[in-house]
Amino acid sequence: MNKSETAVSPEITARANTLLEQMSLAEKVGQLAQISGADFMPGPPAEEIIRQTGAGSLLWLNDTKQFNELQKIAIEESPSGIPILFALDVIHGYRTIFPVPLAMAASWDTAVPEQAQAIAAKEARAAGIHWTFGPMIDIARDARWGRIVEGAGEDPYLGSAMAVAQVRGFQGDDLADPEHMLACAKHFAGYGAADGGRDYDPVFLSEAQLRNVYLPPFQAAVDAGVATFMSAYMDLNNVPASGNRWLLRDVLREEWGFDGFIVSDAFAVGNLVIQGHAKDVRDASYRAIKAGLNMDMASSSYLQTLADLVEDGSLAVEEIDELVRPILTLKMQMGLFENPYVDETLLEKVIALPEHRAAARLAAQRSMVLLRNEDNLLPLAKDWQNVAVIGPVADSMEATEGSWMVFGHQPAAVTVLQGIRAKLPEATVTYAPGPAIRRDFPSPFEDFMPELKKPPQTPEESDAAFETAVTTAQAADLVIMVLGEEAHMAGEFASRGSLDLPGRQEELLKAVCALGKPVVLVLLNGRPLSINWASENVPAILEAWEPGTEGGNAVADILFGDVNPGGKLPVCFPRNGNHAPLYYARTLTHQPEGSPMYRSRYWDSLTTPLYPFGFGLSYTTFEISNLQLSAAKVKVGETIEVTAVVTNTGQVAGDEVVQLYTHQKWGSDSRPMRELKGFERVTLQPGESKTVTFQLGPDELRYWSTNANGWVQEAAAFDIWVGADSLATLHADFEVVD
Repeated sequence: MNKSETAVSPEITARANTLLEQMSLAEKVGQLAQISGADFMPGPPAEEIIRQTGAGSLLWLNDTKQFNELQKIAIEESPSGIPILFALDVIHGYRTIFPVPLAMAASWDTAVPEQAQAIAAKEARAAGIHWTFGPMIDIARDARWGRIVEGAGEDPYLGSAMAVAQVRGFQGDDLADPEHMLACAKHFAGYGAADGGRDYDPVFLSEAQLRNVYLPPFQAAVDAGVATFMSAYMDLNNVPASGNRWLLRDVLREEWGFDGFIVSDAFAVGNLVIQGHAKDVRDASYRAIKAGLNMDMASSSYLQTLADLVEDGSLAVEEIDELVRPILTLKMQMGLFENPYVDETLLEKVIALPEHRAAARLAAQRSMVLLRNEDNLLPLAKDWQNVAVIGPVADSMEATEGSWMVFGHQPAAVTVLQGIRAKLPEATVTYAPGPAIRRDFPSPFEDFMPELKKPPQTPEESDAAFETAVTTAQAADLVIMVLGEEAHMAGEFASRGSLDLPGRQEELLKAVCALGKPVVLVLLNGRPLSINWASENVPAILEAWEPGTEGGNAVADILFGDVNPGGKLPVCFPRNGNHAPLYYARTLTHQPEGSPMYRSRYWDSLTTPLYPFGFGLSYTTFEISNLQLSAAKVKVGETIEVTAVVTNTGQVAGDEVVQLYTHQKWGSDSRPMRELKGFERVTLQPGESKTVTFQLGPDELRYWSTNANGWVQEAAAFDIWVGADSLATLHADFEVVD
């Protein structure tokens, strides 16, 4: 699907206009409201609101029977009989849970998120859900920010590719397809650059940073035909995003031509008062409408004030019509007027499809990144007879499935412990969690998700758990440590000041390694972690992220050699949380690191990443060679072709991700030292070679110039590197001329 394929037909436009003419002002305002279906929300029940005015959408409900009941009220009892869009956060799976989006980006394979979100959409639609609040496509360069787990990492090129894949997966080729759903590009825009990585804190970005780094995935989503957008919570350059006319009208609608609708984040319209942007709720609604925000998520601000704003002349009814029209249009494009209900027997049939679990296992396999493998400890032989699995997340379904489960989801993952036991049915596989890990400050989600609440261990209980874990490891021949974060340690309300392993995990790792046993470290986490000691002392480290329903099986597949890992990091791993934000695409200084004067920007630690962007090992080896350019010089506006040969020089089949980086050597503005401008994941048999081809044209070579205050492609010299990560050394150069 692309933007042209989602264009509104003249017939639907006429139909929407006819319906608008028949609607009262109260009914129009109802379509601009997203109401809550949750019991914990104050205010009138959803049924009452729907009967009075109808509603544009309903969220925080996950019950197929209730969906049909509420839809029946909307169709038969509301004034205009307009169906409701039922919406829910379906971020990386509905019942079949796929790896978190950051993990799927680590696959460097757009087929992974596209298939994952297609299956998520199929299951969600079978449950009666029409609209997901995904993909989240915020660029995130600060690993302390909790919501880094929901995006594709630090790079706009990779992020754009993953954004397009997810939009295609969710929406398919036809919005009327009952197995697909509306996607929502969020959070527009700059949310991932919050001060200090602190969720919700202000963001200050130059227009050049916005245009070159943070906006490209959103524009890619528009070009892919995304149906809806969500505005962000935070202040962007002192203007809250949900009241930011420049973002929502000037850029999104007028410049990019987006013709869907925009929903606020939860309560964000009402929050304009808290943020000091609006005087009161009435003023908040006025500012949001003027900015071009179509739908108010759950704050009831529009319901309370819009009719009065029109009646006293502050807003024209035509302004309301403009914002209601795309909501009606999308409901018509989806066929909801003709088919508003869902078959209540369908969900159990759909989630039972075995290909969904198989796809989740494949996605997890392709997302994992091998960070270290000294002396080829991995893959492990399957004849180990006495294996200890140690760590607080080793048997945690929550940590395996990860953050941002759908509302009311019951975890059902295969844990790493279960996966290893299934892989070694004849072996003795013992388990000890070690000391529990917990947040210093609890998540606000715990107030209505009691399953997150776990009583703290006493010091005595922690010590006992520590000793039991060490004793269990001592009795084994092989130790697999499974360390990282619990699910609620990443995501919303989950920013961190430190990137160290939480709790006593590193202390436990050191104690186990001191036993002299072979040790493998598996990480389950929603963000990069600072694992400095492990990177020098643990021979084998597998980054498994939060791998989803089949995560434990996928980990075992890789550890024991049934699958060769081929994932690559979509984000740098800092050596210390204080080094964040850290990213590869920085500009050169007058004294670059590595020069005689500067080995590091800090005098007490290296500022280079522990693991660089694009990094990942394999059980085989690869050589990338024979870099060729189609020309030494091209004119502005022309395209140059870049080829290289990748060869599997090892003994087993495997995947390599060939990556292309560029650097403009001079120009109106300083340009990053390296920028990703192409990638391809290649599967090769031992001894097999393949030529990969990349195109560099105006889209790849232009940038937003601060000096020019606009997009430029300049006559300049360029470096090119092709290799296996952002430190690639295979180099060539070319020149762009007028």
